[in-house]
Amino acid sequence: MTSLDSSRPASPSPGGRRDPAPARGSGKLDGPTSDALLKAGRFFRRGEASDDLRTVTMEGGRSSDVFYRDRWSHDKVVRSTHGVNCTGSCSWKVYVKEGIITWEAQQTDYPDIGDDMPGYEPRGCPRGAAFSWYTYSPTRVRYPYIRGRLLELWRAARAEHPDPVDAWGSIVSDSTKTAWYKRARGKGGLVRARWEDALEIAAAAHVYTAKTVGPDRVAGFSPIPAMSMASFGAGSRFVELFGGSMLSFYDWYADLPVASPQVFGDQTDVPESADWFNSSYLVMWGSNVPVTRTPDAHFMTEARYKGQKV
Repeated sequence: MTSLDSSRPASPSPGGRRDPAPARGSGKLDGPTSDALLKAGRFFRRGEASDDLRTVTMEGGRSSDVFYRDRWSHDKVVRSTHGVNCTGSCSWKVYVKEGIITWEAQQTDYPDIGDDMPGYEPRGCPRGAAFSWYTYSPTRVRYPYIRGRLLELWRAARAEHPDPVDAWGSIVSDSTKTAWYKRARGKGGLVRARWEDALEIAAAAHVYTAKTVGPDRVAGFSPIPAMSMASFGAGSRFVELFGGSMLSFYDWYADLPVASPQVFGDQTDVPESADWFNSSYLVMWGSNVPVTRTPDAHFMTEARYKGQKV
């Protein structure tokens, strides 16, 4: 590391020129004289004093603050919630400017449920507060992606077969082709595709399966309804109208759908979370409630203050 000492003379450069010595007064513009002039200019600047002489208002000099003020500006406020794979469905105020989400805040208009129960508010979690970052994240999947090998086979088949169903059949009926693209599973290789290609492959696969082995061999798996009712309703309705076998997100829970009513007498989580407060003994099995049920966890915490065992 080279030390800059202003007391040393300037050293000659390789070309024979002498470089100027560093200016005295580290951090100053030029030196003590010019720094004093700048301070005087700021001091004698015109400004408007308040009646009590406590403040002076000057024009200019705060233009950089516009960035911070604009960060919170908005045109309208709309009510929404977040699909962060939980059952909270928390109500949020979403601040929008020119069609873009600028920031969000928790709604505070939940109904009162009585003096003998804790209130619902505040409802929300950091995942919800940061949801607009997911919305505009560069890593968000916005386009269809298809295994590169399959897309290569599909385009070659479409060039040979005018009918998309015949094109799909030429791929899946050829054991060599199917083995070639299936071996690539789990190894990445997804490439961005056109919507036309993705939709045509999906449609051709459905029709080919129905024609060859029957529509009931098409199985549909729904998202959690609380995640997106539009996706759940549209997807499940299509599979049922098509004649396919409609599965459920509940199938992920293995024996739980059957075991819960047999053991406890009711289906899972029938009471709402506020009812936890009315319990004298609460068993939490395989769930870290402050993380997985963040907006409801306060009912459990508040119940402990009145003697509940957890």
